[in-house]
Amino acid sequence: MSFQFEILFDDMFSKICNDASLAPVQRKRLLSLVNGYEDGKWRSGRFHSFIWDNIAQTALTERERSNLVDRSHSALVAAARNLRLTDKEDDISEGSELAEIVLYGVMKHYYKALPVVPKIFYKQNTQDNAKGADSVHIVVTNDDFSLWFGEAKFYNSIDDTRLGSVITSIRNAIDTGKLKKENAIITNVNDLDDLVLNKTLLKSIKAALDSDESIDKIVGKLHVPILLIHECGITNSSSSLDNEYREKVISYHTDRANAYFKKQIAKLSSIAKYPSITFHLILLPVPNKKAIVSKFIANVEHYKGQE
Repeated sequence: MSFQFEILFDDMFSKICNDASLAPVQRKRLLSLVNGYEDGKWRSGRFHSFIWDNIAQTALTERERSNLVDRSHSALVAAARNLRLTDKEDDISEGSELAEIVLYGVMKHYYKALPVVPKIFYKQNTQDNAKGADSVHIVVTNDDFSLWFGEAKFYNSIDDTRLGSVITSIRNAIDTGKLKKENAIITNVNDLDDLVLNKTLLKSIKAALDSDESIDKIVGKLHVPILLIHECGITNSSSSLDNEYREKVISYHTDRANAYFKKQIAKLSSIAKYPSITFHLILLPVPNKKAIVSKFIANVEHYKGQE
């Protein structure tokens, strides 16, 4: 499956930073994505297909996915049953599981990452593992690796108030105790052994993530992808993926990236490990949050009822 979203911008934040005095701006990136239109309408069906094409990445273990590889319907049913449907709870959490699934899809298809901890599966089955990052991945590059601990949100807007709440989540996610706990989960579940076929590299990863090792040794390998799916007036009022739409979204996302990273630097730069961590702000606009979440919940309930 190819990556279905169009990439409007993927580059270092330093290239679009509007404040020359801001520091540190290194190790920060913006990825701006859009879904597209057909016959004058936003491609809702295509967006939901992306969710269901990738739901198994976070709701099933690697062995379950392998066992169901030729049974797509059974995989969807099994994945749906592991969803907690927290999306029904309130305005803040509404769409949270949907956003987690989209992030797992982006990590797989764009960053070529391995889903070493299927978070929705473990949130459903082990309460202790329900805390921490929304996504846990490893990206293998030749004989080396990087660790990706992600955050995923679905917001009615990405105004300054919402951006502030994201940073609170990020602060918690990069706490040394939380990072060590995530590392322990990675090494204690079977998915890592099933996904990393290079046994020498596997041994190296496990050694680096050992609880006795200092976080300082791997801090340069840490990446934090921050997916913000957000309701967008520009997207709602448009009918075509044309240059005018692209330019408006890029301008808006550039503005929001500046607002976000200014807040993040102000609140987190005093943390010793902060300058060594790479942050990826991923923005994906949609026309109507309520309609998307309602359709997602209806689909989940449909599959939950299947035999």
